[in-house]
Amino acid sequence: MIALPALVLLAAGMLVYGVKAVEATTIAKEGKRTYFPEKVDFAGEVTPLQIADVRERFERELLVNANLDATTLLIIKRAARVFPVIEPILEKNGVPDDFKYLAVIESGLVNAVSPAGARGVWQFMPETAKERGMEVNEVVDERYHLEKSTEAACRYLLDAKAKFGSWTLAAASYNGGVNGVTKQIGIQKVSNYYDLLLTDETSRYVFRILALKEIMQHPDRYGFIVAPHDLYRPIPVRTMEVDSTITDLADFALAQGINYKVLKIHNPWLRDRKLVNTAKKKYVLEIPTTGY
Repeated sequence: MIALPALVLLAAGMLVYGVKAVEATTIAKEGKRTYFPEKVDFAGEVTPLQIADVRERFERELLVNANLDATTLLIIKRAARVFPVIEPILEKNGVPDDFKYLAVIESGLVNAVSPAGARGVWQFMPETAKERGMEVNEVVDERYHLEKSTEAACRYLLDAKAKFGSWTLAAASYNGGVNGVTKQIGIQKVSNYYDLLLTDETSRYVFRILALKEIMQHPDRYGFIVAPHDLYRPIPVRTMEVDSTITDLADFALAQGINYKVLKIHNPWLRDRKLVNTAKKKYVLEIPTTGY
């Protein structure tokens, strides 16, 4: 049985708005109070909320995301299914658990497609994905493979941490690029994310991570109370290794007791109606056993 992340261990009940009284600062908005934490950190690196612009930037993202009711609620529900996959991969690679919230702000924990061409939960561009060891073509696109893309993200983040010496800067570079962040460090002669003046998107990036971390770790503080049975739980699957061409995925799916739609939902890295595999590469398919 997969242990669910801490955020899902909430009091039973349907979604409601309005929270119990809290000890720290609250921000009123249309009768809904948003808790403002006294301390926050990313990967153990403390956020200097005593600096005025830092506090205001964090507060902005906290208010925005706490009041994106439907969007944030859906993320909380999806996390119950996606985090159990991401968390052990981060741990195995020595990447702090907080980086699962980077995936949250990149994609909302779905296989998103950006206007620039980034894809998947971790939003890799095609060339970056290939550089990080993923197969990307018209038939197979491993940017849509949650385990493999998480492994690739770990490799990127470990390299960035080795360069910058800071997990916070490693996170910022996921948005602004290693070269972009390095250039600004050289120009501005400071080496702390919270001291750097960056593009608006990169300047907001870590604060968005911090805001979603805070809300998802303490959803009841922000009016998000979800019954455990309303979360999107992992669907049991069996795995099947294939090392040859599958000429018709619809026929293949039916032979496995499912249908084409279900096969594609559980193996989104399959990008065509067939799997061409003249190289005899080994692929592992997930076949759901219930809940479809």
